[in-house]
Amino acid sequence: MSLPDWNSLPLPQQVAQMIVVRASGYCFDHQIQYPALEPPAETLRHWIQTLGVGGVILLGGSAVELAVRSQQLQDWAAVPLLLAADIEEGVGQRFSGATWFPPPMALGAIAGHDLQGAIAAATDFGAITAQEALAIGLNWILAPVVDVNSNPLNPVINVRAFGDQVEVVGRLAAAFVQGAKQQAILTTAKHFPGHGDTTTDSHLELPILPHSLERLQALEFPPFQQAIAAGVDAVMTAHIQIPALDANYPATLSPLLLTHWLRRQWGFDGLIVTDALVMGAIARRYGPTEAAIQAIRAGADCLLMPADPVATVQAICQAVDAGELPLEQIHASLDRLWHAKHRILGHRLPAGDTSHQWETLPPPPLVLDAIATPKAIATVQTILEQSSDRQGSFPIADLQPDDLGWNVILVDSLVHCPSLGLTSPAIVIPEQHGYALRLIDPHSPCQPGAILPARPTLVQLFVRGNPFRGAAGLTQFAQQWLAALHQTCPIQALLIYGSPYGVAACQAATSPDLPYLFSYGQMPQAQALLMGQLFGTAVQSNVGRSLPFTD
Repeated sequence: MSLPDWNSLPLPQQVAQMIVVRASGYCFDHQIQYPALEPPAETLRHWIQTLGVGGVILLGGSAVELAVRSQQLQDWAAVPLLLAADIEEGVGQRFSGATWFPPPMALGAIAGHDLQGAIAAATDFGAITAQEALAIGLNWILAPVVDVNSNPLNPVINVRAFGDQVEVVGRLAAAFVQGAKQQAILTTAKHFPGHGDTTTDSHLELPILPHSLERLQALEFPPFQQAIAAGVDAVMTAHIQIPALDANYPATLSPLLLTHWLRRQWGFDGLIVTDALVMGAIARRYGPTEAAIQAIRAGADCLLMPADPVATVQAICQAVDAGELPLEQIHASLDRLWHAKHRILGHRLPAGDTSHQWETLPPPPLVLDAIATPKAIATVQTILEQSSDRQGSFPIADLQPDDLGWNVILVDSLVHCPSLGLTSPAIVIPEQHGYALRLIDPHSPCQPGAILPARPTLVQLFVRGNPFRGAAGLTQFAQQWLAALHQTCPIQALLIYGSPYGVAACQAATSPDLPYLFSYGQMPQAQALLMGQLFGTAVQSNVGRSLPFTD
């Protein structure tokens, strides 16, 4: 298989192939949800057609819309694009309509009592995610997370990890990779060298870890090594600094970590991709273009989400012209990118074909029948059932349709809560049993002091660690509401969705004996499971209301 002559391309186009830009999954500019990060169509088209960027990371929209969007982007590109998404919880996590899995830590919980069952589920998880991603035009999965979440207070990794046991994380991550590799798609182990023991969110500031090499080799490194042995295609860097390995640079910018350890010591020859360069840990310290230059110098092949792609290309070209970056290093990265694209696209040619014809093939057909199949839905259901937890006896006998109780739902933000809608079981099922809804977030006008009149009360909490959230378990807002409700209303049960680290905090704010149901998932399918356990009846995940809204 012959490699291209990169010198036949102008240097700016060579460099642009190393850049992955962020874009909205929606098709129209007026639908863009994050205008600071997602360019309008005219700008995006310029980056792809004229600048020649090599990839796009997408967020938002439905699976059907993303299928159209991916076709549009590939039609704009002269060289096939890498189309990526952070789909750590399945395609449905980012694109509605597709299968939404619970966070990976649910599989770690299953591994605690059935390791082989968890491995089988992780393999299916990877295979289903890959099948659905390809069906809508994605070809690069930015997963699995292989960090060991050894710190329960970790605000950024948390339930995104497979757990806090190094062996379990390594085996489940490897199983996910092997499942996904049944399809022609790229996978990514992240966040190297290990982001699981931080209390600082790298989206905001740079975490600095005091770990020794011995500690890293025992805890953080092994899951990455297992993912590499399983055939993972890419490794994503972490915006963290470990002085024992590099006293001068964070991992993303460290030649010692990327070139010495990852390339030379471990022999990894796949893609090294940075975490998003717009994140505060890097951008606030190094600026938008200097960070990109240093990341390439350190050994990165792909620059994810530079703040200004045009300025970044110009700065890197200037560094090459000035002799600060070897052109041979740029070409080595382009070779790796070319091999990666050939693996996921070249299989469509006859066996033994070594031509460059794959570079001009039209995008593969989109297969929406591969989305949310019965097997996928059943796999999610099994993971939810086997990872759920409870305290107390359920169903609760005195939950009657005419109780006229409160259904209090506490969330971090009502504006951005994709788990809740008009048909959500957490809203509709209690309503059918006589419970009046009270949706509350930190911006609600009512405060814990102005408490509800005393009635039988269900309390549902949607809580988990997420980037920018700043906490791994319950927020102060949720703790205050729980304590106030416990003093004035007879709480019949707690229903906790998302993070196991929130359970103890709930008990501390109420009573250690209070009945609770817990699910790692927050999606309607998880809500339906807990509602069924609470009321003792089978519940569909798309129950809906008995009467439609009318004029």
